[in-house]
Amino acid sequence: MSASRPLRLLVITYYWPPSGGAGVQRCLKFVKHLGHFNVEPTVITVDPAQASYPVRDESLLAEVPPGVRVIHTGTTEPFESYKRLTGRAVPYGGFANEGKPGPVQQVLRFVRGNLFIPDPRRGWNRHALAAVEKLLAAGEQFDAVLTSSPPHSTQLIGLELQRRHGLRWLADLRDPWTDIYYYKDLHHTPLASWLDARYERQVLTHADAVLVTSPETKRLFLAKNPTLPDVKFHVLPNGYDESDFRQPSQPPTDCLRITHTGTITELYHINRLLEVVAACAAANPAVPLRLRFVGQVSAQLREQLTGAGLGSLTEYIDFVPHDKSVEYLLESSVLLMAIPDVPRNLGILPGKVFEYLAAGKPILCVGPAGSDADNLLRECGAGQALPYEDAALMRQTLEALVTRWQQSPNLDLPALGNARYSRRALAGELAGLVARPS
Repeated sequence: MSASRPLRLLVITYYWPPSGGAGVQRCLKFVKHLGHFNVEPTVITVDPAQASYPVRDESLLAEVPPGVRVIHTGTTEPFESYKRLTGRAVPYGGFANEGKPGPVQQVLRFVRGNLFIPDPRRGWNRHALAAVEKLLAAGEQFDAVLTSSPPHSTQLIGLELQRRHGLRWLADLRDPWTDIYYYKDLHHTPLASWLDARYERQVLTHADAVLVTSPETKRLFLAKNPTLPDVKFHVLPNGYDESDFRQPSQPPTDCLRITHTGTITELYHINRLLEVVAACAAANPAVPLRLRFVGQVSAQLREQLTGAGLGSLTEYIDFVPHDKSVEYLLESSVLLMAIPDVPRNLGILPGKVFEYLAAGKPILCVGPAGSDADNLLRECGAGQALPYEDAALMRQTLEALVTRWQQSPNLDLPALGNARYSRRALAGELAGLVARPS
């Protein structure tokens, strides 16, 4: 790579500030740090006035580096009709904000799964392609194109650009495609499933490099496509931005507070842990145990919390800007995460786990032993996975934390071995892939 000319990367992503939530963080942080590695990004994204974001976070606009060119385009999507028919906001991943689906939701899921393949945001593609064609027609050149998904329809933009112009293409898949845990809820017909799987296979086959966020996702894609070379797939996990954690940790002294941030539903199967928390609270009245959920919590999970006798010990806080979410992490004693109890969940590695690690708190992780999440927590010394039905291990783990809290309410961990998961370090790995010759 010449030091005199930065490499030029075209980043195509639907989720970009002021979109909020986990999906926006990956591309935003890549773009924020790529300049340190002599890579100049240009971003193609949707006009926020026309976008269908589940949540918005205006504060993230301040993280876009000055001088980075961001090109906004129009879009054509069906979500306004969805809102008129259901009276509900745009669905979260996994339909966490829908509750128990009624007849209208079931019909709309069928329509979404069979008439909008891969997804309803495919209507953005022609607008994004037109924006790229305009740049290329003006004589602009790019060393690589990165398409980030979900929505997986974004990957079809990269596929088309490669077909038309032979551009070097990095396909960044933050989640599995046809193996995502809520895929069955879309009620695909055999024809729709075949077409979606065909799109997935075309993307994995034709991309010059495929980026995934966990080792198990790489194994999943390779198992489905055994003729593809292992070297095509690169594990670039999500991470944490050191600049987000400059404020000091402030664990509470009046209670042992367990905090979860982000979306969680009954599919995460934390009901056994809730029973253990309730039993532990009853057995240790001198230690005030408190739960705090920041973000989307399904109605069924709220019922589980109440049923476990934890209603009075639980605080719910709606979606907050990202910087405020970090504050809540640092104002906690212990952090809670969970892996959905669904098939093929060993590779589910939520982006939040890296920010949990950066907060330096003990982590209660409900999920399968031997999973990528379990391996990561053990590697960094922050905890281990607690299998869904292993009440004994949950009780042992929680009682140990209660004992430690009685000695000192500050349960913060010593320095963790998580430096390789900083967003800047991961941007450096991406820069290396951009620089790599085809």
